[in-house]
Amino acid sequence: MKNMMKYKDFYASIHYEDETSTFWGKIEGIEDTISFESDNVKGLKEEMKKVVDEYLEECKMLNKSPLKKYKGNFNVRIEPMLHQNAVLLSKQFNISLNQFVEKSIREQIEKCMQSK
Repeated sequence: MKNMMKYKDFYASIHYEDETSTFWGKIEGIEDTISFESDNVKGLKEEMKKVVDEYLEECKMLNKSPLKKYKGNFNVRIEPMLHQNAVLLSKQFNISLNQFVEKSIREQIEKCMQSK
């Protein structure tokens, strides 16, 4: 994954601030905002482990789920022609547009996971 780090079940987006020569990360997929930084990659990995472990302990004390809960629905804005083609293909497969989109996303995720 490009510009991402993983520790346990947590992913962080990784950024570089040229002005301060600092790497920094932000934990994604949680309700809270947690960031960390270091002036080198090894230190950044260590900091991520530290903040994730601290966050897990805090969630345990608060009896709170650490990962964000997703509802399973979201709005997607796409080009009208792409929308039309998706509707027509879903009809050809005798499935709903939602099922077609879900299947397409699932296949893309599986493809990405295999190439890791």
